[in-house]
Amino acid sequence: MSTLTLASRWNPIDWPLTEGLIPHAVLAVGWAALFALAVGRGRSWWRVRLPAALLTAAVLSWLLDAVVDGWWHPFPEGTPRYVTWWIAVALLGLCLAGYRMRRLDWRRRGLALGLSGLVVLMASSEVNIGFGQFPSGRVMLAPWLTKTDGLDATKTGQVVAAPPGKSLEEVWQPPADLPEKGTVSVVPIPGTKSGFKARDAYVYLPPAYQATPRPLLPVVVMITGQPGVPGDWVLSAQINEALDAYAADHGGLAPIVVMPDQLGSTWANTLCLDSKIAKTQTYLAVDVPNWVHQNLQAATSRNSWAIGGASMGGTCALQLGVNAPEVYGTVLDMSGQEEPTLGSREQTVKAAFGGDEKKFDAVDPLQVMAHKKFPDTNVALVVGETDEEFRPQMEKVYQAVQAAGMKSKFELMPGGHGWVVFRPGIAQQLPWLAQQTGLTR
Repeated sequence: MSTLTLASRWNPIDWPLTEGLIPHAVLAVGWAALFALAVGRGRSWWRVRLPAALLTAAVLSWLLDAVVDGWWHPFPEGTPRYVTWWIAVALLGLCLAGYRMRRLDWRRRGLALGLSGLVVLMASSEVNIGFGQFPSGRVMLAPWLTKTDGLDATKTGQVVAAPPGKSLEEVWQPPADLPEKGTVSVVPIPGTKSGFKARDAYVYLPPAYQATPRPLLPVVVMITGQPGVPGDWVLSAQINEALDAYAADHGGLAPIVVMPDQLGSTWANTLCLDSKIAKTQTYLAVDVPNWVHQNLQAATSRNSWAIGGASMGGTCALQLGVNAPEVYGTVLDMSGQEEPTLGSREQTVKAAFGGDEKKFDAVDPLQVMAHKKFPDTNVALVVGETDEEFRPQMEKVYQAVQAAGMKSKFELMPGGHGWVVFRPGIAQQLPWLAQQTGLTR
């Protein structure tokens, strides 16, 4: 069902790209374009050039799959099958156009290129539907449309803290001039102790943070998946809009959300561990909290701090929950893996610990939970109900967190693996995060 408001229905950049008329129209036009490219006149087309185009597309698809999943290996779990299929369709459209070029005049060459462009557009649209990366043009244009502010690093002597046995909302009185929206800032968080060279982080400060007296708000650290950038939670998940909506219903209160970098670059995979690759665990468990304490006024106890993430970021969140429980008392794991991985356990242990299995087991969440209890840790596990790759792993993780005595819940979301689950997932879990971190009852 579309979530467009009445006002945005008339704005083309708000029209949905993953449901409704537009993606269906793109699909129909794309298949028609592919059919037009496949049909030709003359025996040479049917006997030579069409088979050559089909063979070329098949070979290119095989080579691309071999390079991506066999050599480059940017996705530990491999490229989703539907992505491989639609890449093959796009390559077929381009090959069909290419084999037509020689016998066409310039006008018809332009037409062939236009038709192949429609096939590529169709393939891109279908991949986008699967991942849910861009539900609308506004999200696609978010890097250029999203407003960021300078970080408010001022300290005030007047603060409101929740007394024992009460939530912050119960003692908070919002002022009349409270802003309607929070702020989003882009800031560097240096790896002072870890030495990790992180990209700039995103920080969301809710409306109540701009008030005097200032409430001592809980902190949620959100980790993106891999590949990814820290801004994904703002640009793709629109977490700031979900937080603003939550704050509007709670007197301007919402968690402070810090979105740091745990990768170093878009395609890197640090495993969120302290290893030969990087000291990312120290970065997230020491450097990031220290930066927050130095630059922001926020609650400091582990009960007021949560860490969450999606896909590899979800795995990362669980790792920090069991390896740094003194920092994070609450964990949100969306579609995470059962253990940190670079593709296989052998590859991971070799790259991270020089082949030392014991060092890996000492930080592997399932191994840690098998030998240690965490009765004071809260965990929410969220996964897409049709996610064939990650749902079985999350079910295994759920059994482990239960055995470790954590206060846990397991929820299924409509969809597979991608922002189609992560975007509504974080919005739906905000009330739970607020309750676990003492913001509300």
